[in-house]
Amino acid sequence: MSEKKCDVAIIGGGPAGLTAAIYSARARLDTLIIEKAAPGGQVNLSDLVENYPGFPGGISGPELVEKMVEQAKGFGTEIISAEVTGLSQEAGRKVISTGGGEISAKAVIVASGSSPRHLGVPGEEEFGGRGVSYCAVCDGAFFKDKPIAVVGGGDAALTEAVFLTRFASRVALIHRRQEFRGEKINQEKVRNDKKIELYLGQTVSEVRGENAVSSVSLRHVESGEEKDLAVNGLFVAIGHLPGSGFVKGFLDLDEDGFIIVDENVRTKVPGVYVAGDVRKGAKRQLATAVSDGAAAAIEVEEWLEQAT
Repeated sequence: MSEKKCDVAIIGGGPAGLTAAIYSARARLDTLIIEKAAPGGQVNLSDLVENYPGFPGGISGPELVEKMVEQAKGFGTEIISAEVTGLSQEAGRKVISTGGGEISAKAVIVASGSSPRHLGVPGEEEFGGRGVSYCAVCDGAFFKDKPIAVVGGGDAALTEAVFLTRFASRVALIHRRQEFRGEKINQEKVRNDKKIELYLGQTVSEVRGENAVSSVSLRHVESGEEKDLAVNGLFVAIGHLPGSGFVKGFLDLDEDGFIIVDENVRTKVPGVYVAGDVRKGAKRQLATAVSDGAAAAIEVEEWLEQAT
């Protein structure tokens, strides 16, 4: 691929990027999605999406992505497979660097997402979607009256543990340190909840089961002693990695690498917008990613009208 030109380049083909493309292409803007893997992002890993409006019985993640891709392409969106390595600005146009060449665009929407940090222990990948989850809001309802575990010591882990007590028979909260890192009020909620059992100073060393998770192996940090804990679900809440490395030095990032935007998803660079999980403050939900994508595309259309 040599230099390619378009009106709007969208970096990332997850729900935020696909929604932005639907809006942008429908506005008769020459729209291009650049996605390094398969379109859909994390949604492709969901066997059943139950909390997206319009599907009362739920829908599989891959099926929903397929419909979004079809809709975006139906309005004229082009999707190419490439990994973005840089973003810059030259003579008023945005230049996206990829392994296959450069893409020049009038405006850019960064929708490169984020990925949950993994524990990296045996069984974690094997049981992904079969008991191992990285989103309590997405999957908590599947564990009604079942024992589950949450790993982490920050606010995300603490709030997820409390949230999951709505469904689970008990929640084991596992943290490698003796003290939590989250806010005091969240620590108090956890310690006062009778459904939550604390396993401090311990780590998960293995996830076990046959067709689904049936237990995790816990290792005591100081003694090295191991024991099995019977659970049907394991929620990993140890943070996310934003896909923002290619904009470092061009856009403002927070201390965790998420892109800083204003209330209209605008960055400090005119004509560059951010949608979905890669932006600071994102809720990491399918519906909010879609909302971001629509907002970014509308902002782009208005900005281009004013710029011409």
